[in-house]
Amino acid sequence: MGNIHSIESMGLVDGPGIRVVIFFQGCSIRCAFCHNPETWKLNSGIHISADELLKKVERFKVYFEKSNGGVTCSGGEPLMQPEFLIDFLKLCKANNIHTAVDTAGFGIGMYDEILKYTDLVILDVKSIDDNGYKSLTGKGISEFLNFVKAVNNSNSRIWLRHVMVPGITDSKECMDKLVSLIKEYIDLSKVDKFEILPYHTLGLDKYRNLKIDYKLEGIKDMDKDTALEFEKYVIKKLYI
Repeated sequence: MGNIHSIESMGLVDGPGIRVVIFFQGCSIRCAFCHNPETWKLNSGIHISADELLKKVERFKVYFEKSNGGVTCSGGEPLMQPEFLIDFLKLCKANNIHTAVDTAGFGIGMYDEILKYTDLVILDVKSIDDNGYKSLTGKGISEFLNFVKAVNNSNSRIWLRHVMVPGITDSKECMDKLVSLIKEYIDLSKVDKFEILPYHTLGLDKYRNLKIDYKLEGIKDMDKDTALEFEKYVIKKLYI
């Protein structure tokens, strides 16, 4: 049995094609720019079995079959429920469903087993170094690197993502450090896509309703065109 927050039936950005996106409960980090704080608590949400979850997904199978889509496990942090995640991914693969795990890489182990049934890892690189990780997530970079090592040794493909925050990471100096981090630790031959996600404040009301302090109060949304220019800059630097 596992705990999920919600299901999005027609996801278009979290992996190829049309996706069923499942938001898992539980996360061990506290990203300053997280827009889903309601998913932090592990023992919350909908309590469900892997078989029941698959039945909900199969109702939409016709959509992602025609679009070369599939299922994306997001959150929260799906790696925080490894046994349930493995059971669900196994069922998906047994039913010829493409699987993606959208993750920050902060789980509690069993990575090799999870990745046996994961076609695509959508990996969120939270910051540019250990200090940045501690500042923006509350934890150092070591667990992220443990997960990356397992991904490099797996058959999973990779999409890389990075949230760009105005005044914190929106500079070429920061992007050069990000490129160095990626080149040092991630197998670029497995990377099919790199995206910069512009920081936004759409989740701010959730913090107010949950009475949680918002660490980036006062920072305005990242300009999308500027973020796109930085994205092109990083992609060029990654493959020089």
